[in-house]
Order: sequence, then structure tokens, then C-alpha cells
Amino acid sequence: MTHVITSLCLRDGGCTTVCPVECIVPGKPVEEWPLFYIDADTCIDCGACVPECPWEAIFPEDEVPAAYKAKGGERLSAPIGTAGFTEKYDGHNHDNEAVHLEGTRTLTAGEVVDLTPDIEVNKKFFTSGPGYNAK
Repeated sequence: MTHVITSLCLRDGGCTTVCPVECIVPGKPVEEWPLFYIDADTCIDCGACVPECPWEAIFPEDEVPAAYKAKGGERLSAPIGTAGFTEKYDGHNHDNEAVHLEGTRTLTAGEVVDLTPDIEVNKKFFTSGPGYNAK
């Protein structure tokens, strides 16, 4: 079972530095693929990436929450133009490099969201998106 990076990802990138098989890649172009993505064919399910994510965006595939309950303040990211994702995010990654995302939205405390669609987004990245073209 592989791990999945969900739309809670704000491109910190610490996950890539600890992955022993280098199966995690940033989506490009960021406007269309704002998350980092895990190649299921390469992932060895070691879980080293999970504690490195400051956004708690990484889950084993069979544990991606269908009813994630927000603590409040978390952000979801989506491709530019996604309905409801109109906030901009400006921050820094683990290397203190600037991160800019155009399509985000902030969750309110107690808000419940389904993160399971991110499983298919991750698969799509590697089967027909830019991750497929990179192989």
C-alpha cells in the first residue's frame, strides 16, 4: 500500500528529502499540479515522509480520510480556477525558498472535507499527467 499526499499539501518538500527511494516529486506546472505526488510504483511504504510534513497532508492510501475534520486554519490547495479556491498562499518551504500557490482555501474549525479524491489525482499525475511523461 502506497502513501498519498492530499490537498492539504502546501509544497514544503521536506518529504522529498527523507524518501529513501526518491518517489516523491513536485507537480509542474504548479498552476495545474499544486501538490507533491508519490509514485505508487516506486513507493516502498516506509512512511518516512509522514512525520516530515508540517501540514499533516500524507496518509497511507487506505487511511486517506473521507471525513477530515479541520482544526481550523488548514489550507487546501487546488489547480487554478477550481471553484471556491480563490485565496493565495505565500510561504516558505523547508529550504526557506518561497512558495506561492494561487488556488487555496482556508478551512474553518470543525469543517469536514473529503480528501479521498486526492487518491485519484495522485494516480492521474503518474498515468496521464506530467509524472507519466517524466518516466
